[in-house]
Amino acid sequence: MALIERSRGIEGFVDFMQNRVKIVKSQKSSLMLSYFIGVVIFIESSITSLIAGAVGRPFCQKYKIPQAKLAFVCDSTSAPISSLLVFNGWGALLLGLISTQISLGQIEGNAVSILIDAVIYNFYAMSALVVTFVAIYFNINIGPMKYTQFKATNIQTTSLNTPSMNYMVLPILLMVALVFVFLYLSGGGDILKGSGSSAIFYTVFSTLIFTLIYYVPTKNMSLSVWTKTAFKGAKKLFPIAMILLFSFGIGEVTSELKTGEYLASLANENLNIYFLATVIFLVSSLISFSTGTSWGTFSIMIPIAVPMAVIMDADVALTIGAVISGGIFGDHCSPISDTTIISSMASDCEVIEHVQTQLPYALISAFIAITLFIIFSFIR
Repeated sequence: MALIERSRGIEGFVDFMQNRVKIVKSQKSSLMLSYFIGVVIFIESSITSLIAGAVGRPFCQKYKIPQAKLAFVCDSTSAPISSLLVFNGWGALLLGLISTQISLGQIEGNAVSILIDAVIYNFYAMSALVVTFVAIYFNINIGPMKYTQFKATNIQTTSLNTPSMNYMVLPILLMVALVFVFLYLSGGGDILKGSGSSAIFYTVFSTLIFTLIYYVPTKNMSLSVWTKTAFKGAKKLFPIAMILLFSFGIGEVTSELKTGEYLASLANENLNIYFLATVIFLVSSLISFSTGTSWGTFSIMIPIAVPMAVIMDADVALTIGAVISGGIFGDHCSPISDTTIISSMASDCEVIEHVQTQLPYALISAFIAITLFIIFSFIR
């Protein structure tokens, strides 16, 4: 991602959408463009918000669209789509957490298969995407969104020597394709039996080499710039790597302390099994909202939720889906979330205004998700 940004391929993509493919003719089509970009670019939530915002900002200026609407679209497609199409760091984290539960003997099976089953129950992310699409298509403004106003800003014009968008598009397409290739190879011909963590590692490494043999010979950047940028990008991942490392430690500790079993014994006395997924969703939402991190929430809740589901004989995949959904919902609404802040910055919208205008839509999506969790708990 750092190399793609440095290559200015994102600028080329923006220029292509603005000046060459003139498909935007109204407020609705402007926001729809940002929406579909948010859906297509699912590699990393922050990049999704930045690209969708960069493309949408000039059209907001042209068609007098309130910046809060663009921020809502950017935020509602970033984390939700990244948590549904998990051929990215989100998938690597979740695979690691699920694999830890398998290695501890809490559950049995293949981590990739369990993750795919859990993603099917990621109801909040699905609801958020549908609610956002409907709000754009029918121009539905509720709550504070009714009163938000367009604020004129200065938009920098695109440079005449803008690089090709292929510097962004080709590495991303290759990355997506290679995930399936390495899952197939590591699974002995069966994608579902492939090693998710190994596939992600080899995919990113291969794509990194591709950028080297693509960017340097085409004089997009020198070998020195490529090397420095690659290392800077790697350094940004260090905090995430530490979160993942400590999350494995948390999983070990909670397993030894029998935290999940203890909570399950309390839940058996006071909680109907049909409401377990809903409670897990609400607790995960609270943690995520308070901390502003969905990844941290996954690391805390999966080691607790999985043993609870096993002891109570609940659907493990549904329970993990509730954790993912809750983490996304809290992260979506939190004013201290990185995706909230980045979506606001990318759209030239104040953070508090973005939080206030987005919250009613997020609550509608959460209500839909809770309803689905209860329904699927009964029909399991």
